[in-house]
Amino acid sequence: MSGQKNISLENIKIACRNCSLVALCLPMELEADDIEKLDAIVKRSRPLHRGDHLFRDDDKFLSIYVVKTGSVKTYAPSEDGGEQVLGFHLPGELIGLDAIEDGSHQCSAKVLETTAICEIPFYHLEELSSNIPSLQHQMYRLLSREIGQDENMLMLLGKRNAEERLAAFLLGLSDRFKRRGFSSSDFYLSMSRHEIGNYLGLAVETISRLFTRFQGDGLLNVKRKHIQLLQKKRLQAIILQEKIDGNERQYP
Repeated sequence: MSGQKNISLENIKIACRNCSLVALCLPMELEADDIEKLDAIVKRSRPLHRGDHLFRDDDKFLSIYVVKTGSVKTYAPSEDGGEQVLGFHLPGELIGLDAIEDGSHQCSAKVLETTAICEIPFYHLEELSSNIPSLQHQMYRLLSREIGQDENMLMLLGKRNAEERLAAFLLGLSDRFKRRGFSSSDFYLSMSRHEIGNYLGLAVETISRLFTRFQGDGLLNVKRKHIQLLQKKRLQAIILQEKIDGNERQYP
């Protein structure tokens, strides 16, 4: 019986190696039986395609979603009848935690590219976490992370100029890719320039101009959606307004 548990646990580890279930359960040193219980409630659907929705504004909250591969954006209706982009979600990240309080989603989640999703029914997760203290603790950590990311975004939009916003956005993506085992300096943007501008509170023309300027200054290479970060320290210096080689770099 013990051998069967070990085999099952190892299979789950292999299946979840590049999945956000790693962040949800495996680092917590759960017992094999507990991991199997968690794995049993996860729903794995067929890949979704660009434009598909996980949920829409005002939908009843039933599940949280884990991005296994691909990417998803969350957005809310804007006053002008368009949309306000609230965030971009990459492999290993969860979506839907903000709907726990009201029991309904306050935004929509749309797939940006071919994407694999794991759906975790919240009722079953809540029931399971009440019997597994370490799982409950991890849920608290995930909620805390969400709050921290929201606070960082408010600070970014409130205190940064256009150059600093784009530099911070690119470095933020770099860090997130790195945490998931992907390249931190060579990646593709699944979101459009318009969506990036919407998220950062900038016009699409400003985003395009900044990409051209950053490339001209040797900070990055950009070819359509392919990004190569060449000078991450200099991008960081834009945010911190530090001096590089004794000269403060200004971006008028």
